[in-house]
Amino acid sequence: MFSKSGHHPDYFLMALIISLALFGLVMLSSASSELGKIKFNDSYYYLKHQAINGLFIGIIGFLIAFKINYQAYKRFALPLLILSLVLLALVFTSLGVKTGGATRWLKIGPVSFQPAEILKLTFVIYLAAWLSNPKNNREKNFWSGFIPFLVIIGVIASLLLLQPATSMVAILIGTALVVYFLGEAKVKFLLAVFGLAILGIGLIIYLTPYRLERVKTFFSPRSDSLGSSYHINEAQIAIGSGGITGVGYGNSRTKTSFLPAPIDDSIFAVTAEELGFIGSGSLIAVFAALTIRLFWLAKNLRDKFGQLILVGFGSVIGIQSIINIGAISGVFPLTGVPLPFISYGGTALAVFLTIGGVALNISKYTKK
Repeated sequence: MFSKSGHHPDYFLMALIISLALFGLVMLSSASSELGKIKFNDSYYYLKHQAINGLFIGIIGFLIAFKINYQAYKRFALPLLILSLVLLALVFTSLGVKTGGATRWLKIGPVSFQPAEILKLTFVIYLAAWLSNPKNNREKNFWSGFIPFLVIIGVIASLLLLQPATSMVAILIGTALVVYFLGEAKVKFLLAVFGLAILGIGLIIYLTPYRLERVKTFFSPRSDSLGSSYHINEAQIAIGSGGITGVGYGNSRTKTSFLPAPIDDSIFAVTAEELGFIGSGSLIAVFAALTIRLFWLAKNLRDKFGQLILVGFGSVIGIQSIINIGAISGVFPLTGVPLPFISYGGTALAVFLTIGGVALNISKYTKK
């Protein structure tokens, strides 16, 4: 089935993906230059690392995923998810690497990566395969659909919260809700999951002091300008300094001495400072276009499995982008969520490029 396609891939989708990946390298080069020089005496250290461990591996994943007929993933959806969960659990063994107070990295020999990032790919594929199976009616059945769905979410959330990676939980639960809803699940099931998620996240925030402090800072951003409010205040200063046209590429003043995490979750602030409202607004427009395009392609696909994969990928990219940009702009509490394709992180870039390859393969089967 679908062994060959008579259609070409969606070139607009391809252009959006390539544009984001290249723009990410351009902005990382600027945002990381001073940091690389200070830490490694190499202004291009982070750029080279991202190009090799993110872009190069990502291109390989992109090309392989583009060549494989997406229907093949249906048979391997469960094994891929199980493998991802095993890798996620291994971070709590001697193979795990702790950085910044969190254990999110796995080091196997010379290779190190973040297993949680891989879930963005495998979890979506599994949900799509599970909900599109014509032999069951799981999206509407309480015992064979809703309860197993909660168990899967619970296992994934538990492993992520232990790292801790609360923001990743929010991204995956949000994605699952969208996929589950468009998979024609009963509204009462969705409301139950949403309610449990809000209750669970609220309880986690209340029980963990540093998360509670972030929420308090969100409501009182000027209360401790040199302490808990420092990050968001400097980010907003950077964004405001850019004005309409920006201070010029490479000329950010906040990235060198003031702005925390300029290559990670704060890279949008650097973009806004250097390229202004025009540059940062254009970046937001590209993210919006990518998300909308994935949903549009899903609408024009006859196969439910492919539809749900595209919806899942669009949700992951859309939700993560909104959380990152919203948090660094002061709309949401700070989360530490990186910006897709743009922030430093080889595993994340490689996974998003692979996601792009899968999406482009599916796009060949849309109604033209």
